[in-house]
Amino acid sequence: MSSPAKKRKRNGAEASPQKTRSIASFFQGQPKQAPKISPGLEPGPKPEITEQTLSDEALARKLQAEWDQEDHAQPSSANDPNDALCKPEPETAPSAPAPTEIAQDTPVAPKKNTLSLQSSSGTEDTVSLSVPFDQNPQTFDVHKYASELRPHWAAEGGDATYALITRAFVLANATTSRIKIVDTLVNFLRVLIEGDPDSLLPAVWLATNSTAPPYEELELGLGGSSISKALKKIYGLDNQGLKALYDRHGDAGDVAFEAKKRQAFTLIKPKPLKIKGVYQSLLKIATSKGPGSQETKQRIVEKLLQDTRGAEESRYIVRTLVQNLRIGAVKTTMLIALARAFLYSKPSGAEFSVRSPFDLGRLKKDELSEMYSNAEEIVKASYARHPSYSDLVPCLLEIGVTEELLIRCGLQLHVPLRPMLGSITRDLSDMLTKLQGRDFSCEYKYDGQRAQVHCDERGKVSIFSRHLELMTEKYPDLVSLVPQIRGEGVSSFILEGEVVAVERDTGNLQPFQTLTNRAKKNVEIGAITVNVCLFSFDLMYLNGEPLLDRSFRERRELLRSLFVEIPNQFTWVKSIDATSADSETVLEFFKSATEVKCEGIMVKVLDNSIKQPQEKAEEAASLQSENIQLEAEESEPTEVSADTKPNKDKGTRRKALLSTYEPDKRLESWLKVKKDYSTSSETLDLIPVAGWHGQGRKAKWWSPILLAVRNPESGALEAVTKCMSGFTDKFYQSNKDKYAEGSVNVISRPSYVEYYGEPDIWFEPQEVWEMAFADITLSPTYPAAIGLVSEERGLSLRFPRFLRVREDKSIDEATSSDYLALLWRKQAERAQVDKQQAPAEKDGQLGWQDD
Repeated sequence: MSSPAKKRKRNGAEASPQKTRSIASFFQGQPKQAPKISPGLEPGPKPEITEQTLSDEALARKLQAEWDQEDHAQPSSANDPNDALCKPEPETAPSAPAPTEIAQDTPVAPKKNTLSLQSSSGTEDTVSLSVPFDQNPQTFDVHKYASELRPHWAAEGGDATYALITRAFVLANATTSRIKIVDTLVNFLRVLIEGDPDSLLPAVWLATNSTAPPYEELELGLGGSSISKALKKIYGLDNQGLKALYDRHGDAGDVAFEAKKRQAFTLIKPKPLKIKGVYQSLLKIATSKGPGSQETKQRIVEKLLQDTRGAEESRYIVRTLVQNLRIGAVKTTMLIALARAFLYSKPSGAEFSVRSPFDLGRLKKDELSEMYSNAEEIVKASYARHPSYSDLVPCLLEIGVTEELLIRCGLQLHVPLRPMLGSITRDLSDMLTKLQGRDFSCEYKYDGQRAQVHCDERGKVSIFSRHLELMTEKYPDLVSLVPQIRGEGVSSFILEGEVVAVERDTGNLQPFQTLTNRAKKNVEIGAITVNVCLFSFDLMYLNGEPLLDRSFRERRELLRSLFVEIPNQFTWVKSIDATSADSETVLEFFKSATEVKCEGIMVKVLDNSIKQPQEKAEEAASLQSENIQLEAEESEPTEVSADTKPNKDKGTRRKALLSTYEPDKRLESWLKVKKDYSTSSETLDLIPVAGWHGQGRKAKWWSPILLAVRNPESGALEAVTKCMSGFTDKFYQSNKDKYAEGSVNVISRPSYVEYYGEPDIWFEPQEVWEMAFADITLSPTYPAAIGLVSEERGLSLRFPRFLRVREDKSIDEATSSDYLALLWRKQAERAQVDKQQAPAEKDGQLGWQDD
């Protein structure tokens, strides 16, 4: 499910001609207007009522009342031959803005201007809404339902109807079981694979609450005003009625659901929405630019709402428009569903093989799990290398889940791969313990913006952020450097580095805040005031060949030998190579990194192998006796498989830490050691979601403030703690101004925030705060990570303290409940170890550990 994430600022995209507002902010900020006059109330000034301002039902009733009044005002001519002779021919009904249906009366007693009303309750697609997608895929009869739906779709135009995907959304939203949600999506995708493959790709985009990959810069650009206008016009609501519904439900989709239910009649039975049609409408909204674009978008929104059949379709159309689908289908869920769906089903004419549900049902649980896991790993790896459903889904329809998918839909120039991520360590001691027996590289962790630079043989350059957003226009100075840094023999490449603000003359590093002052679009090289340097650290693609499967040592050697350094503009990250025995060297390097305003260091495994200490010592002694310099490219250490060689010290098997580049994975082969990490506490990135009126001196501010973690599976925000420590008076005041009652940043109780209490005010989730704390505890009050460490209790923080606002992070990057549970388990393990350790052992620990 897509969480209510704050939209990141797009780099290089054209500014929207009109600033948009959220649907919540529009309802909350509505100016008070006089209510519509109802019978029995004292009349006042009436707004002008036209046919264009009325809903279908109101318009129909208005016209019918006028015609009835005309009939009563005229004498009956049924028995008067003279009147019959002079009576003109019956007229047709006057035209209305919406299509109308004219009922034909009998010839004996023709009646003028008769309008027919259709009951909106009978317009739903009952065939699609009865498919039991939540069944086990092994028992779900996809052939039966596909064969029933094809003629049904043919009678309505041939394509899969939006009612089908609505059915899947309703079932997914009705359960919190991850297994049920995945099964529902798997069966839904299978019906489309076998029944209407052309609708599969649009359905995947709709189910993932997006219209295109992030690097294509397509935004709907719809504000709360557009949605509310459409709801009022199509469903006959006024401002007060609309606000009352939103205050009651707190979700724009639920408002549409209730409004549609109250619409008793419609002029005609609407044509069914199609999955492809809805997706095309979203594309038209996203691509509509320039003068008149807002009017165009408004008409499309109104047409979508007008054509919905049933309240559930209205709910999910509006949730799609406000980009908060809330069905629990995050990116990982969809990739898993796609992988499993293509194990069971294939489109007509496809040549790849699938297993029948009967055969799969005969497999043992672990055998089925392994088969699922293998398929999911292929699909996830392909998407991580080439994150676009527009390329992934057609390949799956053609070849299914095979190893060829990694080639057909793999690494490609100007399509960003999802970056590899590093795991957090408590301190240097913890890092050295994890990497015992391995060679590693320590690198400065610069305080800048991660960048992925692509260059093809023609010299075209693309630069992407860590979120895959295109930011080439932001850095024209880096683009102009590419011909200079590309050494001889380099035709195409993808490299990765950190863009850092620097002083051009001295090369001194500037803080990240300086970099944020740089313009984001239409940047002219001559007008640049914030100079940057690209500190490169990895090479993933060279001369048409992916390098992901090569060791980090080899990738780094290629990067530094084939590219040309330009001081203070393009260079390598500062680094040293070390082993776990080089503790003093590593400590000094860490201190030097923090002294030059770096966040800390990154530590990366150089090779895939483990060298045992004795073997390394013998090798070093031999090389020294022969006066041979120990260099990475010449040394051939004795290798021991990380999967099979036991650790002699602990008697357990060592975990394999590969030095390959693993897109979209956070592994311990890359470790972060930051200056603000310590043995006693971590820092978490939490989302402020609510507050209470302060007491005493803080009565004029919000204090305490409720913070939440992000559930990566459901997209919900789970409350984890209250905080009232670490804030300055200045920050309190600015926070009070930002979340002032009645402002656009204050909302009704949101359904996507999980908390048992009732704060005085709810914030619109839009920022991330870095928080320190003493430790993590089990809590009956807070639901964060409930079910991950305890079935009855969640997790909370002791002594939370505010550190800073993370302006570089969106709420999609806030700490997850999974990670919080991982920290709790590590904390429990540390407590057990500390309990068993003798004081003498503690005195012998590395000197840089905090007491």
